[in-house]
Amino acid sequence: MEKIRILHTNDLHSHFEHFPKIGRYLRAAQKDKSVDQVFTFDAGDFMDRSHPLTDATYGQANIKLMNSFHYDAITIGNNEGISNSHCVVEKLFDHANFPVILANLREEDDSMPHWAVQDKILLTKKGTRIGLIGLTAAYPLSYEPNHWHVKMLKETMDSVLPKMKGQYDVLILITHIGLNMDNFLAKNYPEIDLIVGGHSHDLLPHGKKVKNVWITQTGKWGNYVGDTYMEIDDNHHVQKITPHVEPTSLMKSKPDDEKTILGYRQKGKEILSHELVADLPEKYDNDREAALQVSMDAIANFAGTKLAMLSSGLFLTPFKKGILTKYDLQRALPHSMHVVRSTLKGSDLWRLIMEIEKNRHFLDQFPLQGMSFRGKIFGQMYYKGIKFDPMSRVVFVNGKEVDPYQEYQIAVLDHYVLVPFFPTLAIVGDNDFLFPQFLREVIGDYLAKKYPLAGSENNGRANEQQKS
Repeated sequence: MEKIRILHTNDLHSHFEHFPKIGRYLRAAQKDKSVDQVFTFDAGDFMDRSHPLTDATYGQANIKLMNSFHYDAITIGNNEGISNSHCVVEKLFDHANFPVILANLREEDDSMPHWAVQDKILLTKKGTRIGLIGLTAAYPLSYEPNHWHVKMLKETMDSVLPKMKGQYDVLILITHIGLNMDNFLAKNYPEIDLIVGGHSHDLLPHGKKVKNVWITQTGKWGNYVGDTYMEIDDNHHVQKITPHVEPTSLMKSKPDDEKTILGYRQKGKEILSHELVADLPEKYDNDREAALQVSMDAIANFAGTKLAMLSSGLFLTPFKKGILTKYDLQRALPHSMHVVRSTLKGSDLWRLIMEIEKNRHFLDQFPLQGMSFRGKIFGQMYYKGIKFDPMSRVVFVNGKEVDPYQEYQIAVLDHYVLVPFFPTLAIVGDNDFLFPQFLREVIGDYLAKKYPLAGSENNGRANEQQKS
């Protein structure tokens, strides 16, 4: 009988506060002599550019730390594949000491990305062949504008599995597709023995068995580490799989942990603080509404529209007067969101505004999580070029009553297409997702042109900051 121990993480999202504990736990478990072999996997979203160090290093700090975790294989999540530009992803794994398994993402010419392999066979010390397939969330609306071709899950599995037939004894999927889709795979592909999953942030303390397939997932942010045991007979057939998770909160701390964790953030802050963006006048000093107005101007300019909308909860901090740095922007707008140019008929634009106004008071203090949002509450919605008369329920566009038959273009965010509050955008909007710049980068570029550093009264101070 062969005993295999499988350690796994998912959706770490740059929560470096857990990394010292997780690293020690993994390295100790990898030396476990009570089993024949230990493998370590990650199921994606290991990085999140809401953390200043990840943002400043374009994820290279994450790669360095993950190397120290000694992964045997990983797959990518949407935070790697979508929240980074194509060129950043192409270089992300240049210094990785682990393979990236990814069967359903291709370059635009349908070739395999140079940094990934479709599948992999691991050979254990006792001769068991473990087949690995990696899958990421199939989001064509987001991947295609970022110059990737993402394949649907069934199409991928139906293509890959026949090619792997006879090459493995045990089949493990490393997926970043969410529990619902993991359930689908388990029900339709009985060849699978184990799915190491992520994306939906589900905590499965003892796994979930669907038909004869075990699914594991450890929640989010490194709050838990997966620890799954597998028993394989002498004919290399799986006899037993026992998944469980270990709470990071119960792992021992060390005196230097806090200093290390603070150091990650401080290093990111230092790098971003040296990248100067603009010199803002007095009117922006701690004025959230002023920040909202100029930000709507920025996304409208970027999208080539006269209309725009943004919500106040996006701004974790207002802007300040004087020199604005990339750290200031990252702290104010940490979200991995992109601008969308939505084309709507006037009647549909009217309906969208009705949805917003109906939900306005509900959303003002609504605690929101996920869908690229890294704040706390949704907040109030602001418009550029649009006014609403609550008494008559008339919508005005640039001073004129909306024409139900005319087409209008409005700059919004992919976030608003994803949230369930404004279905009109997702259902009837002709939405162009504009990549690769994040919201904060779009705003930063606009502010740099509107309030340039060169020639400003703070230019001397800016030069000193750059020298330091």
